[in-house]
Amino acid sequence: MLKFIKSLFFSQRFFISLFSIAAVFLLSAWLHFLYLPAWLLLIFLVFLVLTETLTLYKNKAFKAKRVLTDKFSNSDENPVLVQVENAYNFSIDVEVIDEIPIQFQKRDFYKRIKLQTKEKSEFTYLLTPKERGTYVFGAINCFVSSPIRLIKRRYRFDADAEVKVYPSYIQMQALAFLALDRQSDFGAKKIRRIGHTLEFEQIKEYVPGDDVRTINWKTTAKYDQLMVNQYQDEKSQPIYNIIDRGRLMKMPFESLSLLDYAINSTLAFSNIALKKNDKIGLMTFAEDCRDFIKATDKKTQLNRVLEKLYNIESNYLVSDFQRLYAQVKRSITQRSMLLVYTNFEHQVSLERQLPYLRALSRKHLVVVVLFENTEIDEMIHAKAEDITSVYEKTVAEKFSYEKRLMVKSLNANGIQSILTKPQDLSVNTINKYLEIKAKGLI
Repeated sequence: MLKFIKSLFFSQRFFISLFSIAAVFLLSAWLHFLYLPAWLLLIFLVFLVLTETLTLYKNKAFKAKRVLTDKFSNSDENPVLVQVENAYNFSIDVEVIDEIPIQFQKRDFYKRIKLQTKEKSEFTYLLTPKERGTYVFGAINCFVSSPIRLIKRRYRFDADAEVKVYPSYIQMQALAFLALDRQSDFGAKKIRRIGHTLEFEQIKEYVPGDDVRTINWKTTAKYDQLMVNQYQDEKSQPIYNIIDRGRLMKMPFESLSLLDYAINSTLAFSNIALKKNDKIGLMTFAEDCRDFIKATDKKTQLNRVLEKLYNIESNYLVSDFQRLYAQVKRSITQRSMLLVYTNFEHQVSLERQLPYLRALSRKHLVVVVLFENTEIDEMIHAKAEDITSVYEKTVAEKFSYEKRLMVKSLNANGIQSILTKPQDLSVNTINKYLEIKAKGLI
């Protein structure tokens, strides 16, 4: 009985009808001839309500289903499909209210549809998450009414469905075309520099001029003739995405933190680098270094990186570049490209960490990614109308100038850099990598 009461709702038409009958009863106090019609109307209303109740509750003849993808892509539009089916022997009106995860802070989703007898239908709506993690959907609430439309029967389906929000794999797929050969774009041809790591290619017969240090004595004894190992420059270069998860990376732009921009970019960039046959690794740092994945070009590497990126969070502490230097020195022994996603708001902050970045650049190719403050750019280009806005515009220009000064300072110390708007991070990072690769710097 309690279940029946909880599922029964009266429609707006019912209350309008009831109010109208009440008005007739009120008028009958002066116009006595309306008293009997008022009772007849009330009886008829009760009859219609009972008839519709019996019709809707005679059997469970309505179905709905929410179809979710395996995972959601952070900062992208993700489709949610809802399928409905009318198994009644009459047409129905359905009001669908889906209980969207609390992270979206939306309680206004509403869809009204009309289904004919035995008809199936579906519709799609889009959700754009702004943070990674597990999202829990509530139930799909469907309020079904017959053509009489005096009452509604509530159906509930698919309660507590979960979906995980991962770094932006949609962006990764969209940027995959950048892996096409574009060396001509930079006017440079690929070269291999002396000192790069060599990898084994084959064993061949010795010919005069071959380096005697490469003689393979075990194979020589087997074939009774001199055999040498032949090497070639290593084609797969190790590249590490190093993400700063300190407090400055929690700064939000367009509802997404710099940390999430860096994570999305890391995934897109890793996909491109693997397609270019380079090795991809990962490390994060703040007060300590975590999430280390050794660089490799295995097919499963992208999934390993994706799963690790899913769990990266900031604890709002100051980033320790000295500890980063010590960890890189201990864990990354081969010359590699280090793509460091970080942020400095002042030149003084950079100068404090510059000795450690310079020390890393002695053995590795270091690329430091810095973020432009888009809100400051808006202030710079805004029209100054009073003294306050002139002051704000001057301060904004000072901050912007310091960012450009940081880039010059990094370049002067032999460190590559990228200064980018957060929303352009992935494209600019990939283009920088392709430029470096085309010039043979890695």
